[in-house]
Amino acid sequence: MADTAAAENPVPVHSATEIAAAWRRERPGTPTESIEIVTPIWWLAKLFTDDRNRALREAGIDAATLDLLSVIRRSGPPYTLSTREIARRTLVTAGAISQRVARAERDGLVRRTPATTGRRTVLVELTAEGHALIERSVDTVLDREATLVSCLSDHERTALIAILDKLMADVRQRKLS
Repeated sequence: MADTAAAENPVPVHSATEIAAAWRRERPGTPTESIEIVTPIWWLAKLFTDDRNRALREAGIDAATLDLLSVIRRSGPPYTLSTREIARRTLVTAGAISQRVARAERDGLVRRTPATTGRRTVLVELTAEGHALIERSVDTVLDREATLVSCLSDHERTALIAILDKLMADVRQRKLS
């Protein structure tokens, strides 16, 4: 049992600072300035993902369905978006959105209807069951994530948000270039 918990929540043997120092020692001249930033981000992403997956299992929803229902719920009444808009807001391919919508429709969580604009646009609307599921699930997930970052002061959160926004914008720009 302890081995399973350790496998789910691996504790790095070395800190990112130690890893960077080891690379500088072993390969002088190797660019190591990113290690103490990127490595903890990867570790945190793993820990956050594992924790979120546990919270999702408890809530009875998977990550893809949460993403789909959340984007529609956040759009406001009448809780309807086109598949194109869902793809844009989730950064998921149109094919993946189509699969997610089909699965959610089979589960009775969303309803697809053609748009009245005459184009090939498909609208996706939350059903009462989908609305109820996202209402239950979002609190479970966000309460848990709030706990995970509760060690940060308001000032630290504000600073971290700004830094992460800056880094995200730059990485996205470089990826698009």
